[in-house]
Amino acid sequence: MNSDSDLQIAGDILAVQHLLQPAKAHPDTVAEFVGMARDIAADRARWAHLVEYDATSRWYHRLATGPGYEVWLLSWVPGQGSGRHDHGPSSGVLTVLEGRLSEHTAQGPRTLGAGSQRVFAPGYAHEVVNDSLEPAVSLHVYFPGLTEMPMHDAPGTPAAETAYGTGGTVALAAQCSPAGRNKVTA
Repeated sequence: MNSDSDLQIAGDILAVQHLLQPAKAHPDTVAEFVGMARDIAADRARWAHLVEYDATSRWYHRLATGPGYEVWLLSWVPGQGSGRHDHGPSSGVLTVLEGRLSEHTAQGPRTLGAGSQRVFAPGYAHEVVNDSLEPAVSLHVYFPGLTEMPMHDAPGTPAAETAYGTGGTVALAAQCSPAGRNKVTA
């Protein structure tokens, strides 16, 4: 018995269900989404066989969905980039699974190697680019699920036309096939 306490537990504490918190079916905090991304990243059997590379356009695949979130797998061949954008009302977790990506923001560039993670809030504008000589793979968790991706002009450059249509916004939900497999032209 611990001399600092008079409390003793008799019997099996797990048999007292009302004292236990129910297991969560889905994440609902930033820390839980980061943990989910790490768990998926560590489980190569779950995603590695799905990866495709396309030299003409960025490739992506919706890996999972749940109440209020989506998980996307993206591949990047050397030179491919996202264009400067934000994620509308969605927050997110970006995890580099293989290779190296550069994230460009108003604060400057940042190199993200395999295992690196970035968490971002709604309205966070960035551009992600594979400026290495090797392909890269990344995992993206969006909460709530990604419904738009407004494009931004790079700081100090004139407005440019985008491949995303009027207003520079890509409506991803409308582009998703039932299989969840699509290409995004960068």
